Amino acid sequence: MRKAKKSPEIKYGIEITKPHSQEMYEHNEMVAKEMKDAILTRWISLIAKCLDEDKFFMDRDWDENEIKDTSKNGYNCPELVKLQKGICFSGYGDGYSVQMVNDEFKKELDTMANWQLHQEYSYMCFEGIVRRTRFMMVGFEWSKHDYSFCTDIDLSPAFDMVKK
Repeated sequence: MRKAKKSPEIKYGIEITKPHSQEMYEHNEMVAKEMKDAILTRWISLIAKCLDEDKFFMDRDWDENEIKDTSKNGYNCPELVKLQKGICFSGYGDGYSVQMVNDEFKKELDTMANWQLHQEYSYMCFEGIVRRTRFMMVGFEWSKHDYSFCTDIDLSPAFDMVKK
């Protein structure tokens, strides 16, 4: 008896293939740009919050406990540490200033692979650190959390009529 051919998986109107198709790569690059913009915007806003409390914050040592603990200095930026850990390949301790970590964070974010961005963004969105994106990346099997706010109705012609 012959096995029935599996119907192709379609997400956001894109057929999911292995290896990735050009259409999948283009979609993922669009989503990656949105994700990176959201992460960088959040990072900058958290840095600005700390600078409001301490104008010399960028020159201070990167001390995760001090940054997360309001009783010491009033920063209360645990999200800053979570973002850094989600993006950078390693943690930072003595000998690193906030400015050095900031520079490394931006470099790592810029060169982050899409599969890694998909996975880490899912965790950060689940934690409420970054906002949901319009779409999720396609072609990656697992994520902790659905980080898109798009539904099937968003893709239908009826949705375009409702928006007008």
